[in-house]
Amino acid sequence: MSDIEQPQSDSLATLMQLGRRAREAGDAAELRFLLVNESVSLVSYRQAALWTEAKGVEVLSGVSSVERSAPYTQWLDNWFKRAPKGEKTLAYQTDLRLLSQNDDSWKTWLPAHVVSVFLPPLGRFSGGRLMLARDSAFSQAELQLVQEWCDIWRGVYQYKAPRTLAQRLGIGRDGSKLIRTGVKLGLVAVIIAISQIPVSLSVLAPAELIPKEPAVVRAPMDGIIDSLSVQPNELVNVEQPLFEFDRAALENRLEVAQRSLATSQAEYRARAQRALFDAESKAQLSVLKSQIEEREVEVEYLQALNARSTVLSPQSGIVLLDDATEWIGRPVVTGERIMMIARENEVLVEAWLSPSDILPLKIDSPVYLFLSADPTTPITAKLIYLAHQPELRPDGNFAYRARAELIHTEELRARVGLKGTARLEGEQVSLLYWVSRRPWAALRAWVGI
Repeated sequence: MSDIEQPQSDSLATLMQLGRRAREAGDAAELRFLLVNESVSLVSYRQAALWTEAKGVEVLSGVSSVERSAPYTQWLDNWFKRAPKGEKTLAYQTDLRLLSQNDDSWKTWLPAHVVSVFLPPLGRFSGGRLMLARDSAFSQAELQLVQEWCDIWRGVYQYKAPRTLAQRLGIGRDGSKLIRTGVKLGLVAVIIAISQIPVSLSVLAPAELIPKEPAVVRAPMDGIIDSLSVQPNELVNVEQPLFEFDRAALENRLEVAQRSLATSQAEYRARAQRALFDAESKAQLSVLKSQIEEREVEVEYLQALNARSTVLSPQSGIVLLDDATEWIGRPVVTGERIMMIARENEVLVEAWLSPSDILPLKIDSPVYLFLSADPTTPITAKLIYLAHQPELRPDGNFAYRARAELIHTEELRARVGLKGTARLEGEQVSLLYWVSRRPWAALRAWVGI
């Protein structure tokens, strides 16, 4: 056998071996791998890729899976789509260096010499293209071998390729394009329809349960608290004693005032007896009478204070008091708040809305309180008050005060003081507006619109 015939016979043997392996392949994935990665035994190359009409770039040489978002994959996909098409298997070579100088993007991804093999549709195969690339030019014999091998591969692949939707529906390539276009338009229509779904604007805010119309118990006079008769969270009845003032100083003043009154009354009686015979005593009677009236007023005032030294509950309810021991022996002034009496199960939800989260809320808007102690079961309420101006809170931040009235008080599972998170719901808007509201507000703040 001559030296020229030896390479040709080797190439034909390799071609036959590849054909046999193609027929013995178990599935379409194995066939695609064989075409891209094993064709190197027939024709040497550095890079290879398989592109199909159904899925775009499906296989790349040297990698186990294709990352469709990768720049190389996207560039190849665009390159394959721009390539010319035909009616039969055809391999042609391109020297990328001869392309226009304005189109040099190939330098990033490919060697200079590229063979592109057009693969027409056949059977289940939707059609596609094979690319082989290397640094040196391909010979005409190599092109013929590649073309023949691709024709053999296509004949086997048509029976093992997965059916496309168009093939299952029994329509051609034009119908497949129409289906893809229809699917895209359908997706756009679905997205538009979903974006118009009405949803309620809502905002989350820290909240707690506060008493509704509590009775505030204040100091009725200046003095020192001697003892407390109740404990925090104790249930009391109306007019039940709550606390007492120290009466020592008050009783001393009352005793002195009573003695002064008795002295003035005795002196008045003595002067009244002498007034029948003594003009001077008669003149003093009016002065003494005024002193008696003054002493009587003072005694009545001190007696009233003494009676008020025991403070009674103005209504039935629960005692709201921080620490009873802090008040014993503590001096207070008139009007100073000591405690509150809240009616049982009469509570409100008080929430604090950040100025950046404020919504156009209306009275009777729904409010849901998720207590930290029981976050899975919300407490339903309705908005009854929203401040027009923010207030400075103890933490140094400004916030709008909002209050809501509970709807089902008979099912209340909480008590005053429990904290949680309130969700306040406003007017209904489209889902598109709901999603874009915060990003749009942030963008406006950033660009200064």
